Amino acid sequence: MDKELLKKIVCDTIDANKEKIYAIGRSIYEKPELGYKEVFASETVKKTFDELGLKYEDGLAVTGIKAKLKDDAAGPNIAIMGELDAVVCPDHPNADPVTGAAHCCGHFAQTAAMLAAAIGLNAVKDEISGGNITFLSTPAEECVELEWRKGLIADGKLKYLGGKQELIRTGVFDDIDMAMMVHGTNFDDNINCSAPNVGFIAKNVKFIGKEAHAGFAPWDGANALNAASLALMAINSIRETLKDQDCIRIHPIITKGGTLVNIVPNDVRMEMYVRGATIEAIKDANAKVNRAIRGCAYAIGCEVVIDDLPGYLPMSDDMNLAKVFEENAKQLYPEKNVVHVKEVGGASGDVGDVQAIMPCIQGGVGGFINDFHSKHFQPGDEELIYIVPAKLMACTAIDLLADDAAKAKEIIANFDSPYNCKNYDAIWKDIMGK
Repeated sequence: MDKELLKKIVCDTIDANKEKIYAIGRSIYEKPELGYKEVFASETVKKTFDELGLKYEDGLAVTGIKAKLKDDAAGPNIAIMGELDAVVCPDHPNADPVTGAAHCCGHFAQTAAMLAAAIGLNAVKDEISGGNITFLSTPAEECVELEWRKGLIADGKLKYLGGKQELIRTGVFDDIDMAMMVHGTNFDDNINCSAPNVGFIAKNVKFIGKEAHAGFAPWDGANALNAASLALMAINSIRETLKDQDCIRIHPIITKGGTLVNIVPNDVRMEMYVRGATIEAIKDANAKVNRAIRGCAYAIGCEVVIDDLPGYLPMSDDMNLAKVFEENAKQLYPEKNVVHVKEVGGASGDVGDVQAIMPCIQGGVGGFINDFHSKHFQPGDEELIYIVPAKLMACTAIDLLADDAAKAKEIIANFDSPYNCKNYDAIWKDIMGK
């Protein structure tokens, strides 16, 4: 069947199922769950796959789910991804009253759009040849609850903080050749086809001082809060040594400032990210931050334990794959501004780790209102947030597999990276110096 006719059938099928797709998105939005705890969202995905007759694997990286369009198909395998988790935003009107979780980053829409693409492509599965399409629900993109996730790592249940990282580590991506997803934006007139963003190292820091009575004999103590406060100032003082083009962002918070007001603080803890546009920039900035922290602890007479954790790799879209996505955006939505963002953004995502090992893009489509990760964030135009991404990804997949997957094979052949699924761990061992 002609690929343009296939695209029309897919898009018409998605349109015919709009209300169902909207209901899926709304239901997940109303039940926000944090990473590795996305039980309701995962059950919703599995229910939809069951209705479509798609076989799936579940329990991947705790809550991830993987379904293939065709049971057995030779040729390139293209993943269409959607994220499951929420962020912590307790002041949001739809926040979970217990956990503070709220869908302020649009992941509920990604999951619904991934399922919408599955609904559309399932209508033409017998006509798809040249390869296969995998629908992948990925957990835990938001790097939150670090202490809790460190506990899972200590128990051997995880090695990495992010869901896609765990899916890479556990072999879920081994039979996937390229991947795509769409993240929401609040720019309704634009469709983004590519956008570079920073990666990061996550850090937990514990300052260990000596307790003493804060009024009676403070001179007998070593104030860990003073050490942490100095460290904040020292980190600020090194910012002028960081190059503009490296897009370094360092943002610490104090998560524990002491125990009682009349006891000299002896246990003070901080969390922070060190972000940057390249792996080398992140390593350089992180070394400077660690040096500043250790110096401040020494100055006050405290000890310090710095626990560096693998964050996410910088995001870099495959431009050959982005071109196919762009062509479909222009064809389907000629009224939109179809753009490639040039400026490096300050956000991060574990899709960057996928982009390091295979051709992968994260497009961007509007439909959301107000700032992401804020209490004012709201879903807006449901056509934009659910339907447009689904059609773009499904039609891109059809183009990639047309003519015996000629375009997919070309993109795979031209992908230039020293990394792959098998040596992924080596990337982070190098960054962490381990």
